[in-house]
Amino acid sequence: MNAATAHPVLHDPDDTALARTLGHAGLIPFVLLAALLWLVNTELQAWVAIALAGYAALIASFMGGVHWGIAWLAARHAATHGEPPHHAQRKHLLWGVVPSLLAWPGLLMPPFAGLAWLGFVLVLCYLVDRTLYAQAGLQQWLTLRFRLSGVAALSCFVGAGAL
Repeated sequence: MNAATAHPVLHDPDDTALARTLGHAGLIPFVLLAALLWLVNTELQAWVAIALAGYAALIASFMGGVHWGIAWLAARHAATHGEPPHHAQRKHLLWGVVPSLLAWPGLLMPPFAGLAWLGFVLVLCYLVDRTLYAQAGLQQWLTLRFRLSGVAALSCFVGAGAL
């Protein structure tokens, strides 16, 4: 199975633009909550920190879930073309659960440590995706993933610095 043809990708420019727009819109809570941690009074900081940590953990879990989608598409492609299942599917399924498992402790830590941890989890997700997306023929998404992951992780680190 050729990696470039193994998985369908968005070919419609409107769909690609929509994916980029939605991805950038998903950064609004990160940036807003990180800024609020520096602006609100001490009584509200805990609530804002929990909101930012919860959102970061949710996004990390989402990034893992994307890999299950990639694995299912690869399985469907293999079945339709009479090919044996590809071992890369297993990598996507296994990695797909890791971001959630790594993000969860970030919700249990004190807020400053939890936000820093979650920032590192988001960076790790991008670093793994650099390899797994390329193997799946999805490298065209890595520039967007870099931008989104960078702003999301930076927001967590900036938020942790406010505490």
